[in-house]
Amino acid sequence: MAERIATIASRVGLHARPAAIFAEAAGDLPVEVTIAAEGEPADEAMDAASILSLMSLGAKHGDRVVLRAEGEGADEALDSLVKILETDHDSE
Repeated sequence: MAERIATIASRVGLHARPAAIFAEAAGDLPVEVTIAAEGEPADEAMDAASILSLMSLGAKHGDRVVLRAEGEGADEALDSLVKILETDHDSE
């Protein structure tokens, strides 16, 4: 299983706009991706393609999250999602 840690860069956290951008990208990938707050057990991870899951995560600016995926293309998929989370979408 591939795993990456990302730091939330958007100034107001993973709220509606950044969550929508991230969920859409995660949903377009050929692998299922989960997301969890750093330190949370892997079995409590949520569907990264679900805006509601992302919003309920409550990730704020500077928080670290763990992304996980399995299967062919998982490493590339996670790399692309880390870039999204580590971009301040509130400054665009």
